Amino acid sequence: MIVIYRFIAVEKAKPQDKRRWSVAMMCRVLEVSRSGFYEWAGRGPSGRERSDELLAVEIEAIWETSARTYGAPRVRAWLRRQGYRVARKRVARLMREHGWTGQLGRRRVRTTRPDPAATPAPDLVKREFTPDAPDHVWAGDITYVRTAEGWLYLATVLDLFSRRVLGWAVATHMRTELVAAALRMAIATRGGHVDGVVFHSDRGSQYSSGAYRQLCQAHGIEGSMGATGVCWDNSPVEAFWATLKRELIHRHPWETRDQARHAIVRWVEGWYNPYRLHSTNQYMSPIEKENLWQDKHQAA
Repeated sequence: MIVIYRFIAVEKAKPQDKRRWSVAMMCRVLEVSRSGFYEWAGRGPSGRERSDELLAVEIEAIWETSARTYGAPRVRAWLRRQGYRVARKRVARLMREHGWTGQLGRRRVRTTRPDPAATPAPDLVKREFTPDAPDHVWAGDITYVRTAEGWLYLATVLDLFSRRVLGWAVATHMRTELVAAALRMAIATRGGHVDGVVFHSDRGSQYSSGAYRQLCQAHGIEGSMGATGVCWDNSPVEAFWATLKRELIHRHPWETRDQARHAIVRWVEGWYNPYRLHSTNQYMSPIEKENLWQDKHQAA
């Protein structure tokens, strides 16, 4: 209601020759009473309304910074990091009143297929996706991006402690070389010393291939696989794909594969890893959570 009154007040304040509607017409179309508007305009905004106006400025800035992808929970988390003490319902109300909405996801199409001749690795994770330190459990998968030039396939490796993207690779195919390139990047990100890491995936043929297993063995990485066709057995990576698609891929038409690749790199390295607040991290970014862990253990 207050938002409607404010809109009417702004229109009413315009010069007569630039005003498009009368107060009576606006009240009738917007289904509010003229007496209610004049009563509100006569007393002026309350302290709560002024506070809402100031808070709305902060909320809009956060929402724009997230490329208009954050919903109320993450906007509130960001506000609290800035020292605001505000209820989620209030943030949700202000966002709803101003038409600021987060992005909703779409259903994902499966890209990997199991090799019936390969023996799958055992499930060493068993849906325990919250290790207590970095480099205990990594997880990976493949997704796709539609461009005007054709499909672009993306493989990533996530550290499940922080949900940080350690490695990624893109290609026009889904062969083993794609997931191997992502794993090599992850190994390099950690300085080449990853002995003892568990790498969890689905039972896709790329991950069960002899070449991929040899790469893991050469670096002391132990393979783990969830059940065939059960998305919950690799849900952190599924959640990451949903975030990537919702916040970047599905919001733009991609003319070329190069255009999509550059955008994905900017999103991962310039936004997701260093800045995006993650609910699993108590609304810290992936790199922020790793830095906090490092600081605690160095102090100890």
